[in-house]
Amino acid sequence: MDLNLAEKVVIVTGGGSNIGRGIVLAFVKEGANVVIAEIDEAQGGKTAKDANALSGGKAIAIKTDITNVDSVTAMVKKTLEEFGKVDVLVNNAAWVMDRLFVEKPRAEWEREINIILWGNINCTRAVLDHMIERKYGKIVNIGSDAGRMGEFREAVYSGAKGGVIALSKSLARELGRHGINVNVVCPSLIVPESKEYVSKESMWGEELMAVFTPEAQEKAAKAYPLRRLGKPEDIANATLFLASDAASWITGQTLSVDGGYVMM
Repeated sequence: MDLNLAEKVVIVTGGGSNIGRGIVLAFVKEGANVVIAEIDEAQGGKTAKDANALSGGKAIAIKTDITNVDSVTAMVKKTLEEFGKVDVLVNNAAWVMDRLFVEKPRAEWEREINIILWGNINCTRAVLDHMIERKYGKIVNIGSDAGRMGEFREAVYSGAKGGVIALSKSLARELGRHGINVNVVCPSLIVPESKEYVSKESMWGEELMAVFTPEAQEKAAKAYPLRRLGKPEDIANATLFLASDAASWITGQTLSVDGGYVMM
């Protein structure tokens, strides 16, 4: 199926690492022009270089702190100056540190909420005037199965991701009249392919990478009916579909892409 994404302009937050990186590469392969909104400038630049080595669209990295409204506004302004429009926003950036709720310092709660929920709100608001004026837009929010079922040792993260799902449904109701679709893709465990694809600012720091040894990954895969963990391209494929006009009659929906880990 030709998704007709060539020449579309896409913003991907947290596009330097893991799932975000996979989404960036997939859009570029389809001929889209992609802005990597990434707080880790070096990692964002590395992904842009990899993307531009492919046949397809163009990728640029813009250093962005999605928790800061001025930074987000500047990123969207630069996107419009470079490409003239924004067709798709993928709110992907996230952060988590697994701990029991009673053992978790408040600073970690606040970081999870600020990046996941406020970051999503900031970026969405920054593109909406433009999308409403054009009567066209696709917003794909990367949620999490944790936000659907609640996950052990991820209470605040689960709450923030649940907030993203509820926010998306409300926005879908408001924005449909303007030709804007809003949907959610919920991954389960997606382990980075390599440390090379992990930003120092991402939710996959050295601590988590060290935990998920090949043996640990093999054990974790047994919890999935399809008996494997997810790959970045699994999430990218679903994101591309929801960002395309092939999904023009889909809005306000939450799709788990997780090998059957959650069925609801």
